[in-house]
Amino acid sequence: MTSHRYKLTIEYDGTPFVGWQKQDNGASVQSSIGTAFKGFCGTDNLPYGAGRTDAGVHATGQIAHIDMAKSYPTDTIRDAVNQHLRPIPISILKVETVSAEFDARFSARMRHYQYKIVNRRPPLTVQEKRVWLVHRPLDVDKMNKAASLLHGKHDFTAFRSTNCQAKSPVKTLSRLEVTRSGEELTITASARSFMHNQVRSMVGSLQMVGDGRWPVQQIRDVLDSKDRTACGPVAPAHGLYFTRVDYDPA
Repeated sequence: MTSHRYKLTIEYDGTPFVGWQKQDNGASVQSSIGTAFKGFCGTDNLPYGAGRTDAGVHATGQIAHIDMAKSYPTDTIRDAVNQHLRPIPISILKVETVSAEFDARFSARMRHYQYKIVNRRPPLTVQEKRVWLVHRPLDVDKMNKAASLLHGKHDFTAFRSTNCQAKSPVKTLSRLEVTRSGEELTITASARSFMHNQVRSMVGSLQMVGDGRWPVQQIRDVLDSKDRTACGPVAPAHGLYFTRVDYDPA
């Protein structure tokens, strides 16, 4: 039977979900979109994402592909599925037709994440569950010096979750950069692929450097140790955003 493959660009608030991946213990982003597609076209099919974000992690540019038995105009799919998603905090931003060879996960050339920190004493209001509130003053220059020690190809075992299923701990980190705008810090991380909790683990360790509890060089010591217990605390999920995926031109 002929099928038609579509590429989805997706935005979501990860707060109410157990993560991207369909699970038995609660609502997932993947299953919610699958249910919305079933409401639209009447058939069971799940989208397959470029990255399996954890519970509480947000996305502004998650990419997925989905196969459908019938061909539809892309704007019709976008608008109809969004209608079926309401009031769930997921939005299909864009739908594109792609070849059967396109795979959201395996065709990806680069994945980009951002981690948001608000660095102040007063509690959060409108940004609650959207950023990590850090009370101690953070030194961005020291955080960037520490981040530079993680650039390139390394064994990132120390920054890997004990539940990680990646075949190899060796990854190439293309970018890890910290910027500040007033009380808000943004940590941008880019790599072809990341391990489970890798970004949040790196952020937690950079925060230790930023608030003066660790010297800059300790980040390199943690990396070289290949010891998960040497890593800083894992930063909260609600500060992390999956922002973009790069692919080869069609």
